[in-house]
Amino acid sequence: MTERFDAKDLAQAEHAGILQPGQAQALLNFLQQQPQSRGSFQLAHVAFYFGALLIMGAMGWLLTEAWMRVGDWALLVIALLYITLLTLFAVGLQRRDQPIAGGVLGAVAVSIVPLAVFAIERLLGWWPLDDAQADYHQYYTYVQGGWLLMEAATVLAGLLMLRLIPFPFIVMPIALALWFMSIDLSEWFHGSPFSWEQRRIVSLWFGLALLLVFLVVDGRTRRDYAFWGYLAGLAAFWGGLTLMDSGSELGKALYCLINFGLMAVAVLLRRPVFMVFGAMGVAAYLGYLSYEVFAESLLFPLVLTLIGLGVIGLGVLYQQHREALSKRLRAQLPSSLLQLLPGLRR
Repeated sequence: MTERFDAKDLAQAEHAGILQPGQAQALLNFLQQQPQSRGSFQLAHVAFYFGALLIMGAMGWLLTEAWMRVGDWALLVIALLYITLLTLFAVGLQRRDQPIAGGVLGAVAVSIVPLAVFAIERLLGWWPLDDAQADYHQYYTYVQGGWLLMEAATVLAGLLMLRLIPFPFIVMPIALALWFMSIDLSEWFHGSPFSWEQRRIVSLWFGLALLLVFLVVDGRTRRDYAFWGYLAGLAAFWGGLTLMDSGSELGKALYCLINFGLMAVAVLLRRPVFMVFGAMGVAAYLGYLSYEVFAESLLFPLVLTLIGLGVIGLGVLYQQHREALSKRLRAQLPSSLLQLLPGLRR
């Protein structure tokens, strides 16, 4: 549950006989001594994640040819220095009771591992691609078979980092590397050329598999690793599904139905991230229909506005009644299936 309680709420519960005399104050003291068990997301947390993304971008997306000219040895030293220092900072912050700041720095350290492996491969002469394909920033923009060792090393480093710093955000670079690896392996087994349509299909099935894996993880770990796994899985699944070329109206209607299914899963699991992706898909389909019907009409902006308001309204209803809706939906499922679902703990 994400609702916040204060001393007044606990006093009322004690007055109503729900808590025994003296228990309200004892419970309040206990909660105040364990602030990290609270589900609040503060402005400082935004700064932590934003800072982590900036560093990831600097060492990945924004690594230009100018950096490549410094030489492979320099790249390796820079990468190892970043990884070592960030890991030390992360461990230090963990020990100082700053788990979020430490965790995101641990994730950043994992995200730099591909750069170190890239430099090592080039130094040892193991780099499988030609010089025209040697830019490291292409690792994030064009997946191909030559990146497999970098991806495997990232997954291994991420698992080791999770042992050292058990923080859920570290799942993200692991999931990203696995996503790249699934496409690269498919290309490797299939052989070239591997079309973008085939890449989308692989992305869709990988995302679905990742969602199933974290459905098993959900509710069975002390920390919420499932959130980031769901996010990565949905990005791969929904992205592949949305980018697939559907030339028929039936295919587009099926796309909308699948997104409605994601919204139902959000209610079932009480995971808003499914609602977000599902609502975006449904809104995209309704926008397409409204364009086909009202493309030459002055009503088109009004229709899109109404669709947007409807999506927002659904979000409000879900937020207000998600627990009741979830329980009602779960009541319709067989007990054998219910045992596979995470409990109503959040």
